Amino acid sequence: MRRTRVLTAVLALAAGLLVGSPSALAANAPRATLAADTYTWHNARIDGGGFVPGIVFNRKEKNLAYARTDIGGAYRWQESTKTWTPLLDSVGWDEWGHTGVVSLASDSVDPDKVYAAVGTYTNSWDPTNGAVLRSGDRGGSWQKTDLPFKLGGNMPGRGMGERLAVDPNKDSVLYLGAPSGKGLWRSTDSGVTWSQVTNFPNVGNYVQDPTDTSGYANDNQGIVWVTFDESTGTAGSSTKTIYVGVADQANAVYRSTDAGATWSRVAGQPTGYLAHKGVLDAVNGYLYIAYSDKGGPYDGGKGQLWRYATATGAWTNISPVAEADTYYGFSGLTVDRQHPGTVMATAYSSWWPDTQIFRSTDSGGTWTKAWDYTSYPNRANRYTMDVSSSPWLTFGANPSPPEQAPKLGWMTESLEIDPFNSNRMMYGTGATLYGTENLTNWDSGGQFTVKPMVQGLEETSVNDLAAPPSGGAQLLSALGDIGGFRHTDLTKVPSMMFTSPNFTTTTSLDFAEANPNTVVRVGNVDSGAHIAFSTDNGANWFAGTDPSGVSGGGTVAAAADGSRFVWSPAGAGVQYTTGFGSSWATSSGIPAGAIVESDRVDAKTFYGFKSGHFYVSSDGGATFTTSAATGLPSGDSVRFKALPGTKGDVWLAGGASDGAYGLWHSTDSGAGFTKLGGVDQADTIGFGKAATGASYQTLYTSAKIGGVRGIFRSTDKGATWTRINDDAHQWGWTGAAITGDPRVFGRVYVSTNGRGVVYGDSSAAGDGGSGGGGGTDPTPTGACTVTYKITNQWAGGFQADVQVTNTGSTAWNGWALGWSFADGQRIGQLWNADYTQSGAAVTARNVSWNGTVAAGSSVGFGFTGSWSGVNSKPGAFKVGDQSCTVT
Repeated sequence: MRRTRVLTAVLALAAGLLVGSPSALAANAPRATLAADTYTWHNARIDGGGFVPGIVFNRKEKNLAYARTDIGGAYRWQESTKTWTPLLDSVGWDEWGHTGVVSLASDSVDPDKVYAAVGTYTNSWDPTNGAVLRSGDRGGSWQKTDLPFKLGGNMPGRGMGERLAVDPNKDSVLYLGAPSGKGLWRSTDSGVTWSQVTNFPNVGNYVQDPTDTSGYANDNQGIVWVTFDESTGTAGSSTKTIYVGVADQANAVYRSTDAGATWSRVAGQPTGYLAHKGVLDAVNGYLYIAYSDKGGPYDGGKGQLWRYATATGAWTNISPVAEADTYYGFSGLTVDRQHPGTVMATAYSSWWPDTQIFRSTDSGGTWTKAWDYTSYPNRANRYTMDVSSSPWLTFGANPSPPEQAPKLGWMTESLEIDPFNSNRMMYGTGATLYGTENLTNWDSGGQFTVKPMVQGLEETSVNDLAAPPSGGAQLLSALGDIGGFRHTDLTKVPSMMFTSPNFTTTTSLDFAEANPNTVVRVGNVDSGAHIAFSTDNGANWFAGTDPSGVSGGGTVAAAADGSRFVWSPAGAGVQYTTGFGSSWATSSGIPAGAIVESDRVDAKTFYGFKSGHFYVSSDGGATFTTSAATGLPSGDSVRFKALPGTKGDVWLAGGASDGAYGLWHSTDSGAGFTKLGGVDQADTIGFGKAATGASYQTLYTSAKIGGVRGIFRSTDKGATWTRINDDAHQWGWTGAAITGDPRVFGRVYVSTNGRGVVYGDSSAAGDGGSGGGGGTDPTPTGACTVTYKITNQWAGGFQADVQVTNTGSTAWNGWALGWSFADGQRIGQLWNADYTQSGAAVTARNVSWNGTVAAGSSVGFGFTGSWSGVNSKPGAFKVGDQSCTVT
């Protein structure tokens, strides 16, 4: 796993705001239109792929849970489908840092309310300050309060927490622990305004690495958790006793007994450690604290668990392992609310041979382990692992004992027992979110089953994308942390990431345009080759040989016929080879670090770009000459591609707000470029199948056109542009890669920095096809029954669940449910189906994975919406032309 997930090209981002009111194009920019075509958006399924540092269950309502990620937003659990719904896709380009979530809080007084403290970095990498987002509809929509300091969802210490907390007795009161010496903050108006608790005595002093000068590892990790003792308050009045964890190894825990008016260090507490978690059992009067000598989430060599008796002030060391025997810190702390004497914790920083989970049913008096040695190196596990839904979690490994594949986990800072269900536990790792629904088997001597509980939560950082015109691969992806995947079906999780070799991060990939079976990828790896080849469309791989000095992947290009390759790796100059990289020669005339691409027709023509200059080779990469083209971006935040099917047709996107920035086109192999008017900024360029009747392939870009940031499409060679996303689908930073699908008109694949590979299909594309959004409505036959249930309602808003049952005798292979609202209700967000609404009429259609409904089976979806005056239920539903019975 990549331990520091840093956004590339940060300095190319301009300041501004896109989240909020609907976007409108400037009146003087007729070259772009807004959403002339409705798109449906999905993820190419990977399921997980990143660190989940926080899981939060609501303490009042059953099955209401949230998860936070370090760079990929927040999610809400959908119990009916056992999936996660993304909640922060509306975060726009200029506030990309708000996709990093440092803390979540679910209101136990009013479960409709949820809060998120957002911001990715506390140093200059993030151009904006942090914010607290508040929602009255469970994350369906948000209001934002900007803070006067930054927050660090992807900073060291991000697994500690939760730093944001709602008073369980008076929910208008919230506390937020800040990093960077900014102290403790409080809101008394449900998160609308915030002020510093000026009398809080300690802002923290722990930094991971004082010698770091970047502002990353040398930042003060600050206030790391807030915990209320709900027994010290009554409904409507502020909770009296509040505990606060501080990143200070000598003074880690503070308390107020007068609702935050005064604070003092808790006497007798352990020293020499950081308190990662503080969880209070009000029934038995215990505050449990998980300690580590480091801030995590990946470092930590020693740790302890302690129990504090709130009535007597007595501290008890309840560590399940003697300190001398630890090589890890403790975190992942949770209490079973149905049986408060049951406590669990994790050895979060135990990378080898595996993480460890500890369980006590007597308030920490005695402990058992999730696994233990029988006779070293053999292990006995209290659990079984079932990763059949995400088989890549084995990482293709076949380790020697005591390691196992798949691992129980690593970076296991979050672990929570469902407060309503002692059998259900969820925990986050560096790669996924695992869970079990038969946890109490642990206590009876049986085995509990651990499975990924991560569907819908997509958290990969995408560096490059390629969609071959033929072969079994629909999409090839280059990813951070887990290398990349070959998708033959976008709706299914691939069986394995790229292996032989495995790269921790793939930085670039390419295929031979005229021979898509030939594929090349390059990436970062701790040891071994940094380049790999495939001759079967990316299904299987073999390692190449590195030239001397290579330290990282860089960029790579395959000749149009696959006969040769040009590679620009980190640590060495640009290289070229014939064949599959058994030997390399240094290219001349092009600087080290240049971005390289290939012409898609002429096998001997390659292109490069570096620091404002464009380079061309006509001899297979042996020599490059500098183009006379001027006016290109002076920096290196540039991406360019050559058009398939036409020699010398090159498009270049990139730049920075303080210089040249936009989209350029060359028809003479880069000898000259013309800047497209009307494109204010552009960061990616990709090509897809041409529209019906069009003579030129469809262009796609992540750009700012007519003053609006978005994902744009042109079917007329860039003469006009249509924005195809909307303000609800922005995904933060989308500047790494984009490509259309050469086989499906209108389909586009978009890179994100933490929300995985997003793809969109055009509803207006007659051949939009599979994956949701394309084609005509399905028309199943036979009887149907619909249950429409309003599960929550509040002033101006509501949430509903809909279940459709096929009561006929034959299976449905695709379905569309139609109804009309009688009172002007409008859908705001809908999950587990696609939908359109025109006036009162709504049609919900299956998504790719729930289209088949066997006879006698049901399918469900849910949504949040708005209402005023009356919110009556629809009285009639149809599946296709078939009227359904309403129950």
